[in-house]
Amino acid sequence: MTNKMLPPSGPGRPKDPAKRQAILEAAKTLFLRNGYDGSSMDAIAAEAGVSKLTVYSHFTDKETLFSAAVKAKCEDQLPELLFELAEGAPIERQLLEIGRGFHTLINSRESVELHRVMVSLAAQDSKLSKMFYDAGPQRVLSEMEHLLKQADKAGKLRIANPHDAADQFFCLIKGGANFRLLIGCGKPLEGAEAEHHVRDAVDMFMRAYKP
Repeated sequence: MTNKMLPPSGPGRPKDPAKRQAILEAAKTLFLRNGYDGSSMDAIAAEAGVSKLTVYSHFTDKETLFSAAVKAKCEDQLPELLFELAEGAPIERQLLEIGRGFHTLINSRESVELHRVMVSLAAQDSKLSKMFYDAGPQRVLSEMEHLLKQADKAGKLRIANPHDAADQFFCLIKGGANFRLLIGCGKPLEGAEAEHHVRDAVDMFMRAYKP
């Protein structure tokens, strides 16, 4: 926990991006450690070293903060620019970059813990689960669908249904190993083993959709 409180932003001043980042990091830490219900805005403010008023000035409520924290976690590994069609570059190279980023994301400790929290809340709070899905998995799926539409238009791939193809791509990257990891029956693929898995998934995807 930060010992010194960061100076608050005065009225009319632009919001400090450093404070926003500190709040997001604190939110990710506490949501994973204590769950959604066990993480108060007071505790998040204290963890970030800012006032609760500052937290509310950046994020209007806890639900908005939770959604932003999930989105920020995804963007760390899969920035939006990664899903813009690269001119003059083989589409396989771009799919490999996305596959590696997605594989790292879904097998990270934070992601695994967050998914477990969401599963535990599924029968209690469908609204929160929907917020998580929209901020994380749905955003990534939509960005991938956008890329595949571009690739089809450019003639790099032939895809009649980009939405389904995007879903298939991420399912290939997940494989059975990610499910075993989520239920505590396996370890994440790492190093050469992870690279081999991602390359195999991209090769299979390319065989299905290459012109």
